[in-house]
Amino acid sequence: MEAKIKTKPILITFMIGAFFAILNETLLNIALTEFMEVFGVSEPTVQWLATGFMLVMGVLMPISALLIQWFTTRQMFIGVMTVFLAGTVIAASALNFPMLLTGRMIQAVGTGLLIPIIFNTLLLLYRPEVRGKIMGTFGLVIMFAPAIGPTLSGIIVDLFGWRWLFLFVIPFALFSILFALKYLTNVGEVTRPKVDIISIVLSSIGIGGIVYGFSSAGEQAEGFLSVTIISIISVSVISIVLFVLRQLKLDEPLLDVRVFKYKNYTRGVALFVIVIMAMFASEIVMPMYLQGPLGYSAKMAGLLLLPGALLNGLMSPVMGTLFDKFGPRKLMIPGTVFLVGVMIFFSNINPSVPIWSFILVYMVLMLSISAIMMPAQTNALNELPKHLYPHGTAIANTLQPISGALGVSIFVSIMTKGRDSHLDQQTGPITEKIIDEAMTNGVHHAYWFALVLTIIAVFIALFIKKAVAPDFNKE
Repeated sequence: MEAKIKTKPILITFMIGAFFAILNETLLNIALTEFMEVFGVSEPTVQWLATGFMLVMGVLMPISALLIQWFTTRQMFIGVMTVFLAGTVIAASALNFPMLLTGRMIQAVGTGLLIPIIFNTLLLLYRPEVRGKIMGTFGLVIMFAPAIGPTLSGIIVDLFGWRWLFLFVIPFALFSILFALKYLTNVGEVTRPKVDIISIVLSSIGIGGIVYGFSSAGEQAEGFLSVTIISIISVSVISIVLFVLRQLKLDEPLLDVRVFKYKNYTRGVALFVIVIMAMFASEIVMPMYLQGPLGYSAKMAGLLLLPGALLNGLMSPVMGTLFDKFGPRKLMIPGTVFLVGVMIFFSNINPSVPIWSFILVYMVLMLSISAIMMPAQTNALNELPKHLYPHGTAIANTLQPISGALGVSIFVSIMTKGRDSHLDQQTGPITEKIIDEAMTNGVHHAYWFALVLTIIAVFIALFIKKAVAPDFNKE
């Protein structure tokens, strides 16, 4: 296939579009404090700019497997980038928080459908033995864009104002569409399988409800023990169970869950989920802490995260090449062990910690993530036969925003509860020092939870083996 299709223009087209679409996953993180002041909203409300973005992505990604088989590569890419551009324009023009959130959600529609298209196309274009390098090259975008988001956001907000977070993206999104019109060619076949509306409804209720339930827990006085939250999550779990049972009976399932029969796929996806939760949550909690107890401006907080962001992106192609040469275990096991060490550090952080040590540990965090994420996903997909590529990529990419949303929601909820608990114990006046101590207490609680997750990740990494891909030519 590589001899018939010019792969380089396709890869460049994808990298341009994906960079600015994925950048938006974390571009607003440092600006959340700014939005709270501008629009007069609370922490649980403003986090919907991050959580809601990932919720929409999660709801749409299961449908991507169907759409990939219904429309050509050009139609899908140009269509979703146009939707993303429309959302960006609306957000840049926002007059109030609901309008800003609406634009953000429309952006998420484009981003949510874009990533599965790209992964499925790359799997079709490149042989298993070189996918690590290709996925690593694309990982330069996948990992570098969200990692540099907080840094870029801090600089833009301080120098130009929050609207430029969106105005800055518009010309690049437009260029991506024009570039695709000229250079993007179609890959794969359009088979147009049967559309099962019931499956779409069940997956939407299940995935949307779970993310919404966890996200809303922080707004309830009882937290996760709220009757409303328990009801929402229960209905969502039932919907997902019904969805899975239905997929097993259908001749043409919306998402073929039989991909989980492949052990390396299951283990790789589980590891991927844990790392995503830790990464997205850290990129929300740490900027808040830097601008809170540590007293840094948005711009300076962004600059402090920059070394880690640069390292994360630059090491992705390197990790991809190492994956092709040595397999997943020699990357994932050390990566997860270092991740445990990072969580131990963050669970003991306080305002007296030297800032150089924070920068160093954040760099280790990002290096560990680059050693785990792309190798885990590539190894998982390598084990699947070709007809399961759309389903494997759709499921893996569906779990990414869900994991990010749950990570952000749970971390922010735990942090908020820990902070409020500390403040409730105070009998005297609430001083700035006490507020900082309360925030530190909340961050410690959040990272104790993260520590448990990363320890589980170490055990999963121990059981991952290099995937033996089905014959690429015969499939």
